[in-house]
Amino acid sequence: MHIALLSRNRKLYSSQRLVEAAENRGHTVRVVDTLRCYMNIASHRPLIHYRGAQLENFDAVIPRIGASVTFYGCAVLRQFEMMGTHVLNDSVAITRSRDKLRSLQLLSRKGIGLPVTGFAHSPDDIHDLIKMVKGAPLVIKLLEGTQGIGVVLAETNQAAESVIQAFMGLKANIMVQEYIKEAGGADIRCLVIGDKVVAAMKRQAAEGEFRSNLHRGGSSSLIRITPEERSTAIRAAKAMGLKVAGVDLLRSNHGSVIMEVNSSPGLRGIEGATGKDIAGLIIEHLEKNAAPKRKAPPRPQG
Repeated sequence: MHIALLSRNRKLYSSQRLVEAAENRGHTVRVVDTLRCYMNIASHRPLIHYRGAQLENFDAVIPRIGASVTFYGCAVLRQFEMMGTHVLNDSVAITRSRDKLRSLQLLSRKGIGLPVTGFAHSPDDIHDLIKMVKGAPLVIKLLEGTQGIGVVLAETNQAAESVIQAFMGLKANIMVQEYIKEAGGADIRCLVIGDKVVAAMKRQAAEGEFRSNLHRGGSSSLIRITPEERSTAIRAAKAMGLKVAGVDLLRSNHGSVIMEVNSSPGLRGIEGATGKDIAGLIIEHLEKNAAPKRKAPPRPQG
């Protein structure tokens, strides 16, 4: 196959591993900087240009679109879809999962376990909002935050009110969630490909920290998940429409609850913790679902 990898940085571990895995299986890969693509949106022949040349004849696209470029990245991905190219995760699914509030509403509709979550606009409703999510301690999250940035643990109602008022004063969109104390600062990342959980790891927050993100100093280790957790992760990815997803869940007193569904999960932590060739499994999934074209893609310029 001829594969386009949409990535702003070819040196990132995940990008390097995907290129390596594809080439090891006999495919050709071109890393394409998402923000350098520009589009001709025509009714009969949609086109994408890149560095002065036309991009065409790719069999598949692997989108590694960062949260900060979601809007433009999904526009580029939609253009590939209009050109009839197979995409690993489609633009609608990525957009859906990136909107934290919308994704939780969709998961709720499917009956998938979630932390009690509140969302409000007016400062006049803060007191009742806190009460609605069972009071402090509680977690306040920026809807646009990533990698644990913009996530605050408020240990008292007064502290929660102050933080929420501050965010609202900055016109920031936030949501408020119950704090799952029994999780002990740990969550579980399940890597879903197709309709299977192919790997799972436990992420443990660093001492004195409640966020388990590896970017925040958390550690990762192999974990055996329960059939319920496996089913929950698969259902969550399916609710988003994602073929490849990193599903983050917590173990609570009332079962597993979903924290987030990630459309571009990092590979370093989970490959290191599990010893599995996740990149290879992703390419294998592409092989089963993307039909190769006859022509080769244009040679890179420059």
